Amino acid sequence: MDFHDMIQSLAVRNNNKIVMLVSDGIGGLPMTPGGKTELEAADTPHLDALAKVGVQGMSLPIKPGITPGSGPGHLGLFGYDPMTFVIGRGALEAAGIGFACGPNDVAVRCNFCTVGADGKITDRRAGRIPTEESAEVVKTLRAVKIPGVEIFVEPVKEHRFVVVFRGEGLGGNVADTDPQVTGALPLDPAAHDEAGQKTAEVAKEFFNQAKKILAVQPKANCLTMRGFAKRPNLPGYEELYKLKAAAIAVYPMYKGLASLVGMDLVGQPATLEEEVEVLHENYEKYDFFFVHFKYTDSRGEDGDFDAKVKMIEELDKAVPRIMELKPSCLVVTGDHSTPAKMASHSFHPVPTLIVSDLARTDACQAYSETESSRGGLGHFEAKYLMPQAMAHAGRLEKFGA
Repeated sequence: MDFHDMIQSLAVRNNNKIVMLVSDGIGGLPMTPGGKTELEAADTPHLDALAKVGVQGMSLPIKPGITPGSGPGHLGLFGYDPMTFVIGRGALEAAGIGFACGPNDVAVRCNFCTVGADGKITDRRAGRIPTEESAEVVKTLRAVKIPGVEIFVEPVKEHRFVVVFRGEGLGGNVADTDPQVTGALPLDPAAHDEAGQKTAEVAKEFFNQAKKILAVQPKANCLTMRGFAKRPNLPGYEELYKLKAAAIAVYPMYKGLASLVGMDLVGQPATLEEEVEVLHENYEKYDFFFVHFKYTDSRGEDGDFDAKVKMIEELDKAVPRIMELKPSCLVVTGDHSTPAKMASHSFHPVPTLIVSDLARTDACQAYSETESSRGGLGHFEAKYLMPQAMAHAGRLEKFGA
């Protein structure tokens, strides 16, 4: 019996509800040795109060020392081994905007970027071009034509958009073209296997045509391509956990991942406050709620320590309204760490808090990296968080006689 078979056999239905509040990239680092992390520097009275009655630990998104992308990071939180179930970012973005990928499709998550006269990238996100502007630029790329391949180009949010290539013989195992640094040229798409070779050739032709079209743009004058992927096949939350699950998120990619594991996408919130209102409006309809907060990650990626602190404080202010619902189990965590010091995702474990009447309260007095590292949950792989949440909500039977 494998892990998922065991959980499936032990899961029970009842009226107990689970809320998983995911603050994207919440883990951090001090800017100077011996200093405070963003979470430790933030004023978080509500989270700290919950820490005194809950239990904490450190979640490892993948394995020790491995830096996760957002896809695998969330997949682990949802209870799926990210090393077994590999989902490319393109498939996530496509699902997040409601694009139904078929068996002959390869989806690609693309970023608009800014390049100089020498073709080198000066801004990897085109100044985070507003969505309403980028959507108009996306429309111009629908002029790209490649014989034998159907092409769909759809806006996502800010500098992000999706390209889907549809045709026979396309594979998803193609390297990203984003060099991940400024001052470098966009990379050529390179196939990792024979199935990806045709896709790489199509992607290169798309890039060449698109670059000519974008040359007149002041900011979004080029693009990079990431996460080439075909649609995966995953067991859903209802099948696996006996949970009717809802996802409440602002950004399409996270909606996409949630929909791929069978969560219903509820509401159309634009802010954290609106997300919490959607939670209240739908609370009686579902057993499990995934509530996603993006901006701790964004400010960390910007390398802005103080701005990330402010986003954590914004998260804290939403906690009382969530706790009004009295969930049987509240989980507060992140999909990965994004220290402002590194301005990127990192390999560091993620502080995780569980609040439940069934929690064995530990000695932690605040929600932070330092406290979580000595909490009662210890260090654990993220894929075990869902069984912990279900157990703390009284939704798992005992194993064996």
